[in-house]
Amino acid sequence: MNPIQNVSRRHFLQGVAGLTLGIALPAVSQQAGAAEAAVAGTPFEPNAFVRIGTDNIVTVLSKHLEMGQGTYTGLATLVAEELDAAWAQVRVEGAPADARRYNNLAFGPMQGTGGSTAMANSWEQMRQAGASARAMLVAAAARRWNVPATEITVREGVVSHAASARTVRFGELAEAAAAEAVPALVTLKDPRDFRLIGRHAPRKDSVAKTDGTAQFTQDVHLPGMLVAQVVHPPRFGSRVKALDATAARALKGVVDVVQIPGGVAVLARDTWTASKGRDALVIEWDDSAAYRESSDQILARYRALAATPGKTARKDGDVEAAFQGAARVVEASYDFPYLAHAAMEPMNCVVQRTATGLEVWNGEQSHTVDQAKLAALFGLAPEQVNIHTLYAGGSFGRRASTDSDYVREAASIVKALEGSAHAQVPVKLVWTREDDMRAGYYRPLFHHRLEAALDKNGRIQAWRHRLVGQSIAAGSAFEPFLVKDGVDHLSVEGASSLPYAIPNLQVELHTPTDIPVPVLWWRSVGSTHTAYATETFLDRLAVSAGQDPVALRLQLLDKHPRHAAVLRLAAEKAGWGKPLAKGKPGERRGRGVAVHESFQSFVAQVAEVTVKKDGSLRVDRVVTAVDCGFAINPDIIRAQVEGSVGFALTAAFYGEITLKEGVVEQGNFGEYGMLRINEMPRIEVHIVPSAAKPTGIGEPAVPPVAPAVANALAAATGKWATRLPFVTRQFKA
Repeated sequence: MNPIQNVSRRHFLQGVAGLTLGIALPAVSQQAGAAEAAVAGTPFEPNAFVRIGTDNIVTVLSKHLEMGQGTYTGLATLVAEELDAAWAQVRVEGAPADARRYNNLAFGPMQGTGGSTAMANSWEQMRQAGASARAMLVAAAARRWNVPATEITVREGVVSHAASARTVRFGELAEAAAAEAVPALVTLKDPRDFRLIGRHAPRKDSVAKTDGTAQFTQDVHLPGMLVAQVVHPPRFGSRVKALDATAARALKGVVDVVQIPGGVAVLARDTWTASKGRDALVIEWDDSAAYRESSDQILARYRALAATPGKTARKDGDVEAAFQGAARVVEASYDFPYLAHAAMEPMNCVVQRTATGLEVWNGEQSHTVDQAKLAALFGLAPEQVNIHTLYAGGSFGRRASTDSDYVREAASIVKALEGSAHAQVPVKLVWTREDDMRAGYYRPLFHHRLEAALDKNGRIQAWRHRLVGQSIAAGSAFEPFLVKDGVDHLSVEGASSLPYAIPNLQVELHTPTDIPVPVLWWRSVGSTHTAYATETFLDRLAVSAGQDPVALRLQLLDKHPRHAAVLRLAAEKAGWGKPLAKGKPGERRGRGVAVHESFQSFVAQVAEVTVKKDGSLRVDRVVTAVDCGFAINPDIIRAQVEGSVGFALTAAFYGEITLKEGVVEQGNFGEYGMLRINEMPRIEVHIVPSAAKPTGIGEPAVPPVAPAVANALAAATGKWATRLPFVTRQFKA
């Protein structure tokens, strides 16, 4: 079934008699990783989340993108629980771009997926949607049977009245329920009565992804559609100086060649022809304004900056006085490279200009931002940009570009066709892996410098942490929320929020503004580097003071019980304090620990490693304890942790984007390695039982992995890895 048929079917279902529920809910005030929440008490515009057709199908409209993290299943679980629907009758559909109805409560007036907020901001909202729909079905049944609503029960999609032995399915009540008033107030279930929440429910996307019916952007095939591929500049800031498209235009199937702000696009009848046409282009680039520094030059600048005071992100006590009175000072510096997102599905998007606006098909992560950018490009109102949200094959933050880069690029190609015979032809932009690696966005390169002042007993009296790296938020729509007094929250998160009880603590930031390398949030954002620096430095201090790393952390976490709880659990399950089994002759083994909070979730990990005589490394086991509030679907939580471990180990062992004279050196997985299945460690996941509201799980298990491994390597070899990715030769015996 192609997307046009899908769209038609969806419109048909909306026209079928049934119940479509719109509910108005108060705003929730919370801080959830990315932006300030809406003001409490401010009413939202009506949000439609539940649709029940006369065919007895319950459709949950997901305001969040499903990119592999289990969002569709989690949101459907919340609705189905309070609705008392049968799990088999529930379907999930991506909601359109409409911030009035599908606002992310954690972001304010914006629709989008990110910051591990999907479950956290939907916990009560989706349950209330389900409970309201249930109340309307019950009211309709009570009216039909002329019995009190209190005598009616609902279970597994069946409404029953025991005294008269009457039953009816949701679909049979849908029309009548639609005429009922939406209740102003509903009572949500006591968690003790949950039948779906907190238990395993099969994923709603598994079957479609297994049998090939799942619709990704690459699956979109529209009548008359053209496929576009773009030649991007080799350096950031380069521009087209001269273009010869003669050979490309001569190829059979090539329809047009157009110049756009980001390069030159070739349009053809299919992807292969577009690719061949692109290869045939002859382009001379103007590099006069191009960026030409190499990664090593950037790092050298960063190290020099780190020797000077930066903007203050946090200041407790008197750090200078504490250092002056220190018995001993310990210092360490850390380097972190640019990282690509390298999602399984490279960037792609379909855009079509119509008489009334713009149609977009995309694995849409940032609905409101993209809608606004495209509307501005064409001089339209945002609501004239209709976005069809499809599945995405991963993202890790990449599809939530602050400037809508690849979506805007697709739209720019369509705009370049205005006035031609192809003005209203749909265009599918297809990026190759090399496009994604060389013309994409990156986790920023960072340098950290840490210093600790110890007293004569080895106790930490002061801690100074300086970071140097590009700001993700600066210059974007997110700057007002995330940059305060020149400090980007995303750069220092995990460092400025260090939970350890250190009386004198100062965190400073330098943010270079003259480096045009495009940077973006990358799974766990700032915590990807701050957790490594802080957790390995703390281990170094523990060793220096002759203290057990777990015991030292627990001493310093007295006022942070959730940190301490996951740390104790991970240590207990890993057998902390017990000797590791010996390896083969010549092998050295070690165990390391790290604990970190991100996105309001708490994760502790213990890693066990083996180092061979030649320095080659193997991570044998990772034990994780996670507190992410109420566990909506424990199996998905475990899957996210397991995936996070593989993702984090890939970065720790292989991840590095380097520049040489301004040119990105990596283009595909031959140069940007991925962890192989035979390299995956044994993973154990332990979920802390909690009655607290759910928090994030898509990202929080990433940050502690690398520092736990690094601490294990130090335990095995006595050598500290201060630059990622790990260089195995440094661990040779």
